[in-house]
Amino acid sequence: MKTSVTLSLDKRRSQKNGDYPIVLRLTHYRKTTGISTGQSIPELFWDQNKSKVKKNYDGIKSVGNLNNFLLKELGNAQDVINRLHEKGELSYLSLVQVKDYIVGKGKYRSFFKLAADLELGLRKSNRIGTADTYKHAVAALKNFTNKRDVKINEVNYDFLKRFETFHLSKESNTLNGLASYMRTIRAIYNKGIKAKFIEKEAYPFEDYKIRTTPTAKRAIDHSYIKMILELQLEKGTWPFHYRNYFLISYMLFGMSFIDMAFLQVKNIVNGRVKFQRKKTSRGYDINLTSQLEEILKFYIDGKSKEDYILPVISEETLEGRYKQVRGARKRYNKGLNKIAEQFGLEENLTSYVSRHSFATHAMLKDVPLQAISAMLGHQKLNTTQIYLKSLPSNILDSYQEQLVIR
Repeated sequence: MKTSVTLSLDKRRSQKNGDYPIVLRLTHYRKTTGISTGQSIPELFWDQNKSKVKKNYDGIKSVGNLNNFLLKELGNAQDVINRLHEKGELSYLSLVQVKDYIVGKGKYRSFFKLAADLELGLRKSNRIGTADTYKHAVAALKNFTNKRDVKINEVNYDFLKRFETFHLSKESNTLNGLASYMRTIRAIYNKGIKAKFIEKEAYPFEDYKIRTTPTAKRAIDHSYIKMILELQLEKGTWPFHYRNYFLISYMLFGMSFIDMAFLQVKNIVNGRVKFQRKKTSRGYDINLTSQLEEILKFYIDGKSKEDYILPVISEETLEGRYKQVRGARKRYNKGLNKIAEQFGLEENLTSYVSRHSFATHAMLKDVPLQAISAMLGHQKLNTTQIYLKSLPSNILDSYQEQLVIR
């Protein structure tokens, strides 16, 4: 094996107090680099022959503990090299790649630290919604561990099953809520593996399967959509806005509330609505129908291209805007329920109902499943099939009537 690692004192550069850093000296195919251990001592107290700190060093409480720590760091690095060699990967890696493997293993011993850094990266990339999802999943885990830190290798099958039991023991928690947390934990794990911070062999989701329960049917009959469209509401009032939000979502392929809130006047180009979905970054280019144009005209008149179309966002910072959208969505859902009460609709109206209704009505109009999937922005057809898992009861009733023996 043409790769080795040793403990060494880096004498090339001293610190302000005159100490020199103790490093892991990594050699790979005659190329060499240093990996910091985070420790430093005066040159006088380094035993070059034994690669350890001399016993008479008085700059620390226990020289024995320091040397044990250094040996452990050396052992961890050697373990990484041995595993890469056993897999047949070592000879195909560069010096930098081998170093990344070693540093990665030591950098993230804490699962929470890895998650926090990934969340920070998402926020820097302005992926605030996904960052918030990471934050909430980790908060749920910390509640489970009573805020005790969790090492990466602790997040195994047994850990996930115990978290599942803990979460579902609370009456208000649901299996689908748990599934959302588990998908986030899996995403963190996958990113850790991809970045070489976690061994593939440790992946717990080969055995642990994320379970969900079918959601209640959210689509409403097309006749109710027409009733909502024809509701006489005072212009500029919140019921007026909430009705319009519902219809805009329906007419724009079941657009999510967050995407509606972030729509700007400049997203309307040559009779089309062009935007990127926040959740997936997928681009949309949708025809502006006359019905939709009539609704949007109320909001667009007198605004500049940079203005937001709907009266939801006013904050300057992106974090503030997302916070505003979350609050507005809650008020929107409450407002929809009041609208439903006005014409005796028994089903709950929510921001998701317009999306599910659009998908169901498209299916009933014999729009191909692949086209519906593209309209909804799903990456997989089985996601679309969740929306369309069963036909509405009234449709099945009509088919049944056709089969009556006469």
